[in-house]
Amino acid sequence: MFMKKILKILSLFLICTSCATPTVVNVYGPNDNKLTCEELSTEIAKANQYADEAQKAKKPGKAHNLGAMLFFLPGYGVTISNVKEASNAAKARAVHINKIIEKKGC
Repeated sequence: MFMKKILKILSLFLICTSCATPTVVNVYGPNDNKLTCEELSTEIAKANQYADEAQKAKKPGKAHNLGAMLFFLPGYGVTISNVKEASNAAKARAVHINKIIEKKGC
């Protein structure tokens, strides 16, 4: 009986977290200061791409959002929360890389 409860709780947790789709990037990379100017520009482009993907995942018309709203409303809330976190992390990453670009004089 106890194992069934634990299994149900674990399953519910997995369902909730599986709805959160956008990628949350690390703001600081271990080798950011060693990157060349071209590599830094590429990193900014990647950060902007992650921010765009996060905003696209926020739209209610996306399939995973429709499914979450219809069958598991808390999953939609988790997705929206993850979208905010992913957007903020991507923007912070771009700011961090821009500071490095300024220091290097690229």
